[in-house]
Amino acid sequence: MLKHWPPLNALRGFEAAARLGSFHKAAEALNLTQSAISQQIRSLETYLEQPLFYRSGRSVSLTDAGHDLLSTTQSLLQHLAVGIRRLDQYRKPNQLVVNTTPAFARHWLLPRLADFHQRCPEVDLWLFTSFEVPDMATETIDLAIRDDLSAQAECSFSVLHQDHLYPACHPSLATAPGRTTLHGEREMDWSHWQLEGGEDVGQQGKGLNFSDPGLLLDAASEGLGVALVSQLLARRAVQQGLLQALSAQRVRGPAWACLVHRDSQGDPLARQFLEWLKDALGQE
Repeated sequence: MLKHWPPLNALRGFEAAARLGSFHKAAEALNLTQSAISQQIRSLETYLEQPLFYRSGRSVSLTDAGHDLLSTTQSLLQHLAVGIRRLDQYRKPNQLVVNTTPAFARHWLLPRLADFHQRCPEVDLWLFTSFEVPDMATETIDLAIRDDLSAQAECSFSVLHQDHLYPACHPSLATAPGRTTLHGEREMDWSHWQLEGGEDVGQQGKGLNFSDPGLLLDAASEGLGVALVSQLLARRAVQQGLLQALSAQRVRGPAWACLVHRDSQGDPLARQFLEWLKDALGQE
């Protein structure tokens, strides 16, 4: 990481001059004087300790270092422009930012979003997924629904649903011998099933390993092997005939909980979403 960065204005002046091939045209494009552009380029060359342009009268052309810096600068300015434009979404009056896990978003929430949008069309929902628990004090998130949450400062915490787990596979593998064992993490690890008194369904210590419970569920639904799956997240795959339980036994799974930032606790949009969410989870 650089200790000191060249001024952004100097990079903008350099990019315009390099792209247009003229300090004069760059000055017109940026609504500056030509001397201002020349000064920006000189300061940038001083900072870099090498010339960026060959100067011949009123025409200029890039040195090899200038060509190299141009591609970097254009990429940087483009990313910066996109990032700044994205900030417009934070000004939307009816926006609600909801964080959850990729697995919950893909396997439970996404199939039900049409119902939520029909009931609450005024809510401009932004679904932000992440594998890591967000820091609600520093991130712009109204509420989080996850299976790995604990209480945080400046937030209300509540458990919404107690999940359960069971072994399952694609119906084509239900009676097949020597099935591949699919391994997950945390509660989806087979050691949890055994610790909770789950019966032996032929699981092995070796097999395929997944850090994402959603991907684990996808793999089981695709017929790659037998997995310990979330009853909540697997319901749709079971209904579609992609998964079949290998045991009637169920063991304790993760608790799906909610964090609501204090700034959003009185927000009617957050209240509408939570009411819909609790109603939908209550039907599971």
